[in-house]
Amino acid sequence: MKPRRLISRIRKFTQFSLRDLLATAGPTIVLVAGLCALAYVIVDPAPPRQVRLATGQENSAYEEFGKKYAAQLAKDNIKVTLVRSPGSQDNLQQLQEGKVDVAFVQSGSTNEAEAERKGLVSLGSLFTEPVWLFLREDVKATQLTELKGLKINLGPEGTGVPKLFRQVLSLNGVGPADLSIGALENTPATVELLAGRIDGLVFSSGPDALLVQMLLQTPGIKLVNFDQAEAYARRLPFLEHVVLPRGIVDLGRDLPPRDYHLIAPTATLVARSDLHPALIELFVQAAGEIHGGAGWFQRQGQFPSSQYTEIPVSREAAKYYKDGPPLLQRYMPFWVANLFDRLWVVVVALAALILPFSKVVPPLYVWRIKSRLYRWYGQLRVVEQTLDEAAPEERAAVCASLLKRLDDIEERVNHMSIPIAFADNLYGLRSHINFVRQRINAALKAAQPA
Repeated sequence: MKPRRLISRIRKFTQFSLRDLLATAGPTIVLVAGLCALAYVIVDPAPPRQVRLATGQENSAYEEFGKKYAAQLAKDNIKVTLVRSPGSQDNLQQLQEGKVDVAFVQSGSTNEAEAERKGLVSLGSLFTEPVWLFLREDVKATQLTELKGLKINLGPEGTGVPKLFRQVLSLNGVGPADLSIGALENTPATVELLAGRIDGLVFSSGPDALLVQMLLQTPGIKLVNFDQAEAYARRLPFLEHVVLPRGIVDLGRDLPPRDYHLIAPTATLVARSDLHPALIELFVQAAGEIHGGAGWFQRQGQFPSSQYTEIPVSREAAKYYKDGPPLLQRYMPFWVANLFDRLWVVVVALAALILPFSKVVPPLYVWRIKSRLYRWYGQLRVVEQTLDEAAPEERAAVCASLLKRLDDIEERVNHMSIPIAFADNLYGLRSHINFVRQRINAALKAAQPA
């Protein structure tokens, strides 16, 4: 026998049958994979790649910081669409209506009960944004009680300033009817102030705002000092007493020429409670990069913080402030870390499915292998029945036909590819074929003399 043919025959016996294994385990694998994919998508969906952030008015600190957030999240392929708005009140309304996902909100704009009712969560306080009251130099007022009869712009009602400053005026016994209140946005109001058509303007913003930087250095414009800032902070809990240090704007020109006491609400990053947890983590990490340094009114590492906010802090943000970034995100890109973080859902699904299926697949595999042998036993049984039912005068012809059929069965059995573990079943089948052949030969000899 040629070596190649011998090797081919040896290969008929294998350690296992890959075809049968795939036939039995394949549907199970597909089912498990499908269920895992379903759990992966439904139970913990991937974070969206686009998010809408409501900022503030043109040239405001909110708008400038919004650009920084967009640049920071773009590093992780998240597109941040900036939505300009009048201010905090309008941002809260847009959040409630689902027009935006995240927004800058000034402290004092809402309360804990209302925020929970509207489905809002805080991602942390970001920075203090003092209330700036700028007047023309020729206006003699130095106290809030002296603003009576003046034209003061408080900004549009969509911002948080009108509500806040009315509370401050009320503490001084000054009502809205005691002065002429304007509702222009900050930029056109500044133009009106410089043109002398209004006496002053009020807005709340971080010191990074271009308007703040400009007005602090504009001749003929003065900043009002809140001498009673500490008292305001005690009366209105959402306010803080901050100090604008002498020379902080320009040390060479000694601007400002003295310390200014100011009152300051806190800017908070607020999101809808259904915002994806991974996006919350990204925004909080971006807040740490953007607001974590020292500033005019803050110490290094003071912000972002879970304090200084009346809105309930989200679970993911609180965990970040306590433990820092998630472990995987410290060493992996965001999307890779998020993938591994979500795989626990698949692991749970696999554990729930593989254990029971592991007890089903092996018996199915064994049954499939043996069923290929059992069908030939069915053929042998047909041969025996045909022999038993043959008439005496036809027995010789029937035996000759059955022998040919038996030879064909044996030839096919000999070419079967079967795992070695089932070789005893194969040889048992061949011995049974030989047993049936002997029976037919005996019947043939008995029929020939007749």
